[in-house]
Amino acid sequence: MNEVSSDKVSSDKVRSNKVSSDEISANEISFHVIGKVHSPYKEKFAIPRQPGLASCAKGVIELIDQANNIDLVRGLEQFSHLWVLFIFHATQQQGWKPLVRPPRLGGNKKMGVLATRSTFRPNPIGMSVVKLDKVSVENNKVLIHISGLDLLDQTPVIDIKPYLAYSDIVSADTVCSDMASADLSSSDIINTDTTDNAVSDTLVSNKKYDSSKDFAQSAPITELTVDFSHEAKQQIVALKSHYPELETFIRQVLAQDPRPAYKQNKSDDKIYGMNLYQLNITWKMLSLDQVHVIDISSY
Repeated sequence: MNEVSSDKVSSDKVRSNKVSSDEISANEISFHVIGKVHSPYKEKFAIPRQPGLASCAKGVIELIDQANNIDLVRGLEQFSHLWVLFIFHATQQQGWKPLVRPPRLGGNKKMGVLATRSTFRPNPIGMSVVKLDKVSVENNKVLIHISGLDLLDQTPVIDIKPYLAYSDIVSADTVCSDMASADLSSSDIINTDTTDNAVSDTLVSNKKYDSSKDFAQSAPITELTVDFSHEAKQQIVALKSHYPELETFIRQVLAQDPRPAYKQNKSDDKIYGMNLYQLNITWKMLSLDQVHVIDISSY
């Protein structure tokens, strides 16, 4: 089986010359890290399970070594969104298994790892669509400012590509005409684009599919209601100059219910904590569909 050597991913200088055939193995390819992510998510817990679910999550990709060159991003700002290819560095040492339990199935049903977005993969490579906010150079560092990210702080980046709406959103127009016309009645045509989000690689319009097979074809329907204690509201006001969108960001993260899959849709008295930016946010479930933020403090 061909595989990318995850243990050889490094931040060595990116080569500008061609790779010789002697350096290419039939079973192993070595990548070089071109950047690292500065993210508000300081731990895996509470990171949204897909990009775009928390639009107020803002971060920066810092290009490093030979990739720290403004020429690499010339023309990038003409695109609204980017594909970011990265390494699941926090879980790669744990290895992988051919079967995993997707959270969308409640953690009770096993699926083949290649049929899921699990971080525990044969090669720990991930990809996310993020919104491009701007590109800047600060202190001789090329910085790509992004939002809507679902990336852990210090995530190694191995490639960045522009998102192309005309080709990256799959529609009936992208299906071979013989397939698109065969046995396709009006009742078979559905449109899953029911949100205002401009970009999602899971937004598939006019595609005939069996929803029992495509378990994650559409976004989760149920979101939790989030409220704040009096103390938490005061803390948000005090932090507003540093984190102007903090309240909305917390709401977006908690609305997705970041608890383990087996806890969801169940009564839960536990007090949880999550780290966003340099803040510790404690919260608990008041009911099956309501979250209460207890406290926000610096650490």
